Amino acid sequence: MDWLILGLAATTFLSTLIGGTLAIKFKRALPFFFAFAAGSLIAVTFFDLLPESLELASNVSLSTRYIMVAVVVSFVFYSILEKYFLIHHHDEEEGHGHIMGPIGAGSLVVHSFLDGAAIGASYRVNPAIGVVVAFAVIFHDFTDGINTVTLMLKNNQRVKKATMFLLADAIAPILGIAVTSMLVIGQAVLAVIL
Repeated sequence: MDWLILGLAATTFLSTLIGGTLAIKFKRALPFFFAFAAGSLIAVTFFDLLPESLELASNVSLSTRYIMVAVVVSFVFYSILEKYFLIHHHDEEEGHGHIMGPIGAGSLVVHSFLDGAAIGASYRVNPAIGVVVAFAVIFHDFTDGINTVTLMLKNNQRVKKATMFLLADAIAPILGIAVTSMLVIGQAVLAVIL
């Protein structure tokens, strides 16, 4: 692994930490962070992840139908999961916060790992493309940090627990880059996962 990819990995880490730290430091502005986080999640999904997934699918002649089925199944899965925990979870009353905070933040950690995998995979194919993908990830990792903390705090999780998820979210792209430097993930599989 060369210094450029290591520098890009470190920058993704810092971008996520800075965004999350701002959300922790300015907790009184949490409603504004939540509005920004919700908008950025929707924007990243429809303007970054979905187009990237569709492009990968077309590159390997995978029907876009599989991508759309994955989107619908994921949406239905998270909706059912959220409804289940909203009905059956009672720890919030005991001061432990709602389970949807860790579930949402954990999803962002997985997403960040896949971002790192996309950086590593594209860098292996062509370093110039890897740098472009890395810059896209770096710019939206700032909002990933905000989103991670906001999801935790909005669901009455403690700042310490939010910080743990923030660190996991910041480390995840580095792990994704490391894994793709050792393994090869097929583009069709990556398209569906995204």
